[in-house]
Amino acid sequence: MSMKRLLVVVIGITAFLTAACTTQPGKSPSTRVYRIGYMICNSEQETLHRFKPLTAYLEKKLGVRLEMQAIDTTDFTKAVDTLDFTHTNSLLYIMMHRNQGVDILAAEKAGSLGARAKGLVVALKKSGITNLRQLKGRTMVFGPMLGPTSYMAQLDLLLKSGIDPENDLASYAIPPGTFKHEKVIYGVMLGKYDAGAAPLLDFERMAADGRIDPKDFTVLAESEPIPYCNFGVTQKVDEGLARRFKQAVLALTKNDTVEVDGETVRVLERANVDGYDDILDKYFDSVREMAKRTNMPPYQRL
Repeated sequence: MSMKRLLVVVIGITAFLTAACTTQPGKSPSTRVYRIGYMICNSEQETLHRFKPLTAYLEKKLGVRLEMQAIDTTDFTKAVDTLDFTHTNSLLYIMMHRNQGVDILAAEKAGSLGARAKGLVVALKKSGITNLRQLKGRTMVFGPMLGPTSYMAQLDLLLKSGIDPENDLASYAIPPGTFKHEKVIYGVMLGKYDAGAAPLLDFERMAADGRIDPKDFTVLAESEPIPYCNFGVTQKVDEGLARRFKQAVLALTKNDTVEVDGETVRVLERANVDGYDDILDKYFDSVREMAKRTNMPPYQRL
């Protein structure tokens, strides 16, 4: 065999072996499944119900296989290494950006503030409480500790007013189980707690549904507006796919539909959002500063 023919054979064998090592038998690269982790907002069932149509829409739009998973806030940073895309609040995002290199794609729009959110401290009007300083010796209920507008923002407001929950409140609590934000507001409304830490968005939605009357409450304080829920992408995802994912999310309109379980569903309506905005990582600096002031992850000190 001539040297020229031998070289051709060697190159052919090398190419075959390379392909065999990089592709599993019977499985092409196009069958890869990309996983989206959705932070559980109210309950696992509610989260999956809300975002199943959006996941199906993106799968069809992008031409890739997508798998969704509902993940509790306390488990998200442990699960992120198994994910390709993330849907979380702003505090979880800055934690994962710092520790796992997650990049921001788009911000969710909902409620009166669009892609931003506020935390409120509320009390019943009939309680006579009109400011945060009057909460000394009183009881208070918070939302999830990793909720930026249900715990961190309100803790920041209290500390700025000279109230240390550990030393100055008679007691405080975080409701167990599902729908914690609503339980906070109901806890105040029913007189179980003197004050509550609630996201403005949940307060607005409960008022719009007629479940509460805003006139029954006094807003003792409200935080600065900060970014809230968002889509992020992990370092495992190709830049081209990440860019197409972002474009597909930003292009969503209220008229976009998808077939799910034999039903035609409006994607944004089911997700209970108004759409998505472009956003830069620097817009989360206010969340970072708030986390530093309140000794929250990823900046907590011993």
